[in-house]
Amino acid sequence: VQLQASGGGLVQAGGSLRLSCAASGRTFSSYTMGWFRQAPGKEREFVARISYTGGMTYYADSAKGRFTVSRDNAKNTVFLQMDSLKAEDTGVYYCTAGTRWSRDRYAYDYWGQGTQVTVSS
Repeated sequence: VQLQASGGGLVQAGGSLRLSCAASGRTFSSYTMGWFRQAPGKEREFVARISYTGGMTYYADSAKGRFTVSRDNAKNTVFLQMDSLKAEDTGVYYCTAGTRWSRDRYAYDYWGQGTQVTVSS
């Protein structure tokens, strides 16, 4: 599976962004999809994940109530809608695919190249 994330950019605090991740391959609907982020000098951290059917989602505490993960299996795409953005949301956002239901980055098998999100305060 090859993943291509897009949609990042510069936004003011309180604003919104919608990230997309397009996947290649015919087995997209078999994978749990996750979003992680990495701020400068920090470890890569879990943000959200969605089950292969889209029926289950799970969020980091920092994302609950502000971010929404969704997927369109017909279009091999996963999304991350980010609202009420804060300066601390700044970082490179990565989409990832795996076969396990986990928030551990090592549980995921495939990673996209990342897209930069910068939130100005």
